[in-house]
Parts: sequence; structure tokens; C-alpha cells
Amino acid sequence: MKRLLALALFPLLALSAAAQDWPTRPVKLVVPAPAGSSLDFIARTLGNRLSGRWGQPVVVDNKPGAGGMLGMSAVAKAPADGYTLGIGFNGPIAFAPFMYRQMAYDPAKDLLPVVLTSSQPNVLAVPAANPARTVQEYVAWARKQPGGVPYGSVGAGSSSHLTMELFRSAAGFEAVHVPFNGSPPAGISLASGETQALFAVQPALLPLVGSGRIRLLAVTSAQRMEGMKELPTVAEAGYPGFEALAWNGVFTAAGTPDALVRRINADANAVMQEAEVKDAFAKQGLVVGGGTPEAFRSFIAAESAKWGAIIKKVGIRID
Repeated sequence: MKRLLALALFPLLALSAAAQDWPTRPVKLVVPAPAGSSLDFIARTLGNRLSGRWGQPVVVDNKPGAGGMLGMSAVAKAPADGYTLGIGFNGPIAFAPFMYRQMAYDPAKDLLPVVLTSSQPNVLAVPAANPARTVQEYVAWARKQPGGVPYGSVGAGSSSHLTMELFRSAAGFEAVHVPFNGSPPAGISLASGETQALFAVQPALLPLVGSGRIRLLAVTSAQRMEGMKELPTVAEAGYPGFEALAWNGVFTAAGTPDALVRRINADANAVMQEAEVKDAFAKQGLVVGGGTPEAFRSFIAAESAKWGAIIKKVGIRID
């Protein structure tokens, strides 16, 4: 009996030992957004701290494109050994399955949620040359534009994209979507007047706000946010119940041993509780995440159900 028990426990002990020994070489952290984006900031902030804990470099690999699906596809197709991680977000995880008939990966089957890293609201931004100073003024202006208002997003199927689709549907004006690969080019397009609205996370837009090239009108959280109390919520600006948060987290390929997933989860949780990391996130308007893989999986399921219903109601299809 003891021999049988030992044989049964051997695989579990081997996996646990492997998790303790990991990593023995550099770990790749795929960011499905360009350098300078909020996701890039999160990856580099956490990657630097995790590298110290792991004794191996954490190499950030920016793979923007296809609304984040290019990068997450690379994570899904990587060996299930923990050496390729990715920072996934709403778009390629919870939204895309409802908008694309075909995807290169199935988020629910090909990716394992490891840990929620952060969440934050979007802000509604317009070019400085736009006459609107409030949400109400913007809607009144937008309704008068022939052919619809050109608006940018940080990628097709992103929170940036869907938030505007939800907003224009609620506000009753026509709009034309102009997707970009990440917030830097989307912000530049807005500042130049090529596009006339953008929902994006605040940190990515602060340089353009500071230089007076764009203006912020509202925030998409349920309540006003610390650090930007002057911005009204979209809900209080005339659209009760409106709320849309951008979120992101660490993922790895399906089939990665559970012991290794929990090792990465524990280390990421520890890093996110460091005072310097908390302070860095707060300065960027990020609400620090954390928690178990199971909690992250449940959160994704709830977000998928909420936004899937909205996507179907608004009728958004990418392909």
C-alpha cells in the first residue's frame, strides 16, 4: 500500500519540484500592444520585479496587432512550460469570441488565467480643437456631423472600441471606427484631428493632455476616480448605469502544470503588494489586481457574459 501511495504521489511531487526549480532560463512576457502603452508599462514594471525573484531575465516582447489577438495567439501556441507568458486584456480574451467567426485560438480552451494584474476606467477624449467642453455638448455636436463621427480605438474589439460603441448607441449618434495598434498612435490621431473621439485609459493620454492637444470630458467608472475628481462620469453626465472598465492579467498556455501556474501566481501577487509597485500603478491610474487563478477565471466569465450580451445587442461584428 505504501508503495502504491508513493507511486501515486510521485507525479505531484515531481511537478512541485519542477515549479520550485523553474525558471532556469529567461522568461518571455508577450505584450499584445506597442511600447509606451499601458500594457507595456504594466509588463515592464512587473517584469523587472519578477526577474529579481526568479533570478532570470523577463524579456518583454511587444506584439501589437489584430486587437491584441496576435500577441495572445503567440501565447496560446507556445509550449506549456511557463516560459512564455502574456498580458491579456478584455479585447482578445472576453470580447473577441463574440465578434469573430474564426479565431486563431480559443481563449477559454487554449489559455490559462494566472492572475489579474490591474483594472482602470477609460476616459473620453476629444481634440483640443473640438468645440465640446462637456459630454452633453459633444453628443449635440456629434449628432450634427454628416456621415458620422470618425473615432479612434486602441484596436478592433478592445475595451476602447466597445466602450465607444456602447456610448454612441446610448447617446444616439453615428460614428465611423478607425482602429489603431495601441494607444500611442490612437492618441496622435486624435490630437491631429484625424479622429474626433477616443475612449482610452488616462495614463496613455496624459502627455497629450499636458501639451494641450487633447481634452478629457468624462470617465467610464461608476464613481469619479481618485486623481481625476474633476472629470464627471459618463453616467452622471446623462447616461445612468454606464460603466466600462479596462482590465488585464497574466496568461499562459493551456496545459501548463498547475503547480507552475500557482508558483507564478504567488510571485506576481507578492510583487503587486510591494509598495513601489503599488505607488507606480497608482500614479498611472491603475487599480492593482491580485487573487487566485480561480478568482481571475470567474471574473473573466462574468465579463464575457456582460459584454457578450452588449456586443450582440449592438450588433458588432469584425469579420
